[in-house]
Amino acid sequence: MTDLSGKRIVIAGGSGFLGLSMAEHFVERGAVVTILSRSMPKASGRWSHEKWDGRTLGNWLFLLDDADAVVNMAGRTVNCVKTPDHQDEILRSRVESTRVLGQAIRAVNSPPPVWVQMSTAHIYGDPPTAVCNEESVEGIGFAPTIGRAWESEFAESKMSTQRGVIMRTSFVVGRDRGAGGGALETLGLIAKLGLGGKVGKGTQGMSWIHESDLNALFAKAIADDSMSGVYIASAPNPISQVEFMRTLRKVIRMPVGLPAFEWMVRIGAPLFLRTDPELALYGRYVVSKRLADGGFTFQFPTLESALRDLYDRNE
Repeated sequence: MTDLSGKRIVIAGGSGFLGLSMAEHFVERGAVVTILSRSMPKASGRWSHEKWDGRTLGNWLFLLDDADAVVNMAGRTVNCVKTPDHQDEILRSRVESTRVLGQAIRAVNSPPPVWVQMSTAHIYGDPPTAVCNEESVEGIGFAPTIGRAWESEFAESKMSTQRGVIMRTSFVVGRDRGAGGGALETLGLIAKLGLGGKVGKGTQGMSWIHESDLNALFAKAIADDSMSGVYIASAPNPISQVEFMRTLRKVIRMPVGLPAFEWMVRIGAPLFLRTDPELALYGRYVVSKRLADGGFTFQFPTLESALRDLYDRNE
């Protein structure tokens, strides 16, 4: 367990379920945490909150003065229909928030010595069978373009004296804290309705990580001076979509999982779930070589253990 006693940590874009989970994790390990977000988080916690717009400098920048770390998770959700307006906001919300954090860091007397930056495992694209690691080539398409722009802005915004860590994060499995439990809440509902079967070919990769392991990884990145550069933040056992849903149904004790053909997903996802069908139809297998080489231990290395912890805890 990483000790964060006495550390002042600022989490930018931390009002969603992931940011709140991470804030509580840091507090439990002795840190003093401030969340920066556009609106007050819906759930309460042992952290403070400061409003920012993610684009312009304001009084919030003084929170970075003499802070021990800044974590940037800011960015519009990709769980939406990819209209031109939404695509523009997905890009701008990531690049502009990273840029203004860099400006704020340069404006204070004692900037945080470490900056941990969220990124996306989507940067590798959607290879059908290849297992990607930190040394793999990046993909093509909208999501990889967003990932590259995000990381490029981070490289420009980070001070040369700061230790920078980039976390290319996969699908985070976690439960609701009054702020929405992420995509697992939707998948769980679909499975409970008996609709959680094969989607499309079903062979598309689903790389995932339990929220507790992600929190532990970010805490380690803050405290461990040896960590620097790009890491894949994903459990060591990615699986196919059909196996993911089979495991989810097993955990929630739902024996039936009707399949969804590709044409059904392309019609139903934007119409009923207001999301991008390609999020379900495509995927990737990613595993971190750097975390394995560094000896990082996952509390939940397999999907069944991760899901049983999340669902058993909330029954």
